[in-house]
Amino acid sequence: MALIDVVKCEVNDEEFVYKFPSDDLRIGTQLVVYSAQTAFFVKGGKIYDEFQAGTHTLKTENIPLLNKLINLPFGKSSPFKAEVWFINQISKLDIKWGTPTPIQLEDPRYNVIVPVRAFGQYGIKIKEPRLFLETLIGNMSSFSAEKIEQYFKGKVLSQLSTLISQKIAQSNVSILDINAHLIDMSEYCNLQLNSTFNKYGIDIIEFSFISVNVPQDDPSIVKLKEAKDLAARMKITGKDVYQMQRSFDVMESAAKNEGGGMMNIGAGLGAGLGVGAQMGNMFSQTMNTNPVAPPPLPQEAVYFLYLNNQQQGGFNFTTIANLISQGQVKPETLAWKQGMENWAKITEIQEFKILFGGQPTPPPIPNI
Repeated sequence: MALIDVVKCEVNDEEFVYKFPSDDLRIGTQLVVYSAQTAFFVKGGKIYDEFQAGTHTLKTENIPLLNKLINLPFGKSSPFKAEVWFINQISKLDIKWGTPTPIQLEDPRYNVIVPVRAFGQYGIKIKEPRLFLETLIGNMSSFSAEKIEQYFKGKVLSQLSTLISQKIAQSNVSILDINAHLIDMSEYCNLQLNSTFNKYGIDIIEFSFISVNVPQDDPSIVKLKEAKDLAARMKITGKDVYQMQRSFDVMESAAKNEGGGMMNIGAGLGAGLGVGAQMGNMFSQTMNTNPVAPPPLPQEAVYFLYLNNQQQGGFNFTTIANLISQGQVKPETLAWKQGMENWAKITEIQEFKILFGGQPTPPPIPNI
């Protein structure tokens, strides 16, 4: 076979590796390395001398490692055998990715697990050509961008579920609002995924999310939207007002119940307040924007009534106020609360006097 006078690589931008088809070289052969390329001499499966961009005339002086192995005569146009491998270091920026099936993510604000699909693209560049040649290529004479995409596809998708969960938890971002944070998500995943690619001498460039989609008719999404709407209502009206509204809703439902009486109304109101308190606790962390802790809420008084020749209770103020408005509690009805020595007419209890048309009066002025 004729000795090669010029060795160079002219391939398209889809190929990252090119092995020159002949290994019949000689001292004096010209090696042409184009911009964004690195060339290596390989013999016996081992990488020896490395050449950057430029035109190089092969001499014993510029292939010292290979020459040490084959011991070429100095200053002669001696033939020798060695493989020449080129690594293309251009940037490939249009590799698409997408989740073939939904990934299950837990919303960090509302603790609802929802199915999510994500799509985007990224670019790659060979950052360390020697490491790339040693860890991925083996004896393959070419290695395309498509092969890199297929090789790393599983690694990318397997890590994305964890990375997305970590990021939205760190940022406390609801999945319903995630599309407003795609730039931050992209930068975070780009940094984390690079640690995997760098092991093979590859650098990820501009990993990006194009969209994150959720199925709008999925029951978990419906549940998540309801939780978000409830949190918004509580934020606008305030927890106390919301609890009162819920209490009245429960009372109205109880009043419409055919077998329901006064005791059912009281129980329904208590349940309403319990639901309000429970929901208030659930969303207190989400809605609290004041870093200063508020003082503890005052304890609500509990009242007992003597009705229908029997003691009934305990009721809170709102329950008794509604019973008064319905005519079930009259001015002469006996009532008692903690701190009172004896039972008294309800009109003698200061907080209820105004409900019967009386005006509240202050206590006597103490002697000073």
